[in-house]
Amino acid sequence: MTAAQLNQEFGIADQLQIVEGKSLFPMIEITNEQASARISVYGGQVLSFKPAGESSDLLFVSEKAYYQPGKAIKGGTPVCWPWFGPDPEGKGRASHGFVRNRMWTLLSTEAVSAGETKVRLGVSANEETKAIWPYSFELVIEIVVADQLSISLITQNTGDKAFEITQALHTYFQTGDIGKVEVLGLENAGYIDKVDNGAEKTQTGIINITQEVDRIYTNVKPELSVQDGGLGRRIRISSAGSRTAVVWNPWTDISIKSGDLTDDAYQEFVCVETVNAADDMIGVAPGSEYTLKAVYAIEKG
Repeated sequence: MTAAQLNQEFGIADQLQIVEGKSLFPMIEITNEQASARISVYGGQVLSFKPAGESSDLLFVSEKAYYQPGKAIKGGTPVCWPWFGPDPEGKGRASHGFVRNRMWTLLSTEAVSAGETKVRLGVSANEETKAIWPYSFELVIEIVVADQLSISLITQNTGDKAFEITQALHTYFQTGDIGKVEVLGLENAGYIDKVDNGAEKTQTGIINITQEVDRIYTNVKPELSVQDGGLGRRIRISSAGSRTAVVWNPWTDISIKSGDLTDDAYQEFVCVETVNAADDMIGVAPGSEYTLKAVYAIEKG
């Protein structure tokens, strides 16, 4: 459906409209009493979220992000599913699965109140997905835009075979100065250091970003935060359905080599991802479902 057709069916007067974005991708634009947001139907990801009165966006989106069929949009809240990272079976399938680079279906929009808006999008199994991953499923993302941003990723097994997944909300948080960023809540946690050939280590103190960071933290707390001295704010991350978290910043070399990042983009974001990864694999039995949830709030100071 075109953006105009989607808007006719799902638009909400004075609160939600669907417009044509880059490469004709439909974009859901929300402005309610508590916040504004932009959601891409392609990829099922949030690209912008600002609580009322905030001057800076919660989320980073690259100036050079691809808006092309088959490519992921660099920034916002990409969805990695049904696997996180490289193809777990070594079959040459794309990293991070196959839902972040395809069009989702807009299922519903709802004005829960004047200050809260709910959007649901989904991806269902078809012959194309089964050629990649041979299971029947319904994947739904539920996004609630209020003074906080809430994202729930719901996996439903609609087939007769159990399956296992790893997954992530690969969220890019905008930062004012990466040198003034601290990630809190992972002190003393064990982690897998992907920059150091998967070495298992233990976090000492808070996390500062002074070089490339790519770590899977295990047995994490459900409350983490990002202290951003450059923007004078703290981002609180509350999660459910997850025992692992990923902290990622590409630093200089990867930024320079990436076609969809500017050379200095590493200074402008940090990814703190709510995930099921490493040994935090999720089994989903036929007829059952599993929910991964993250809630993001901005606080002063």
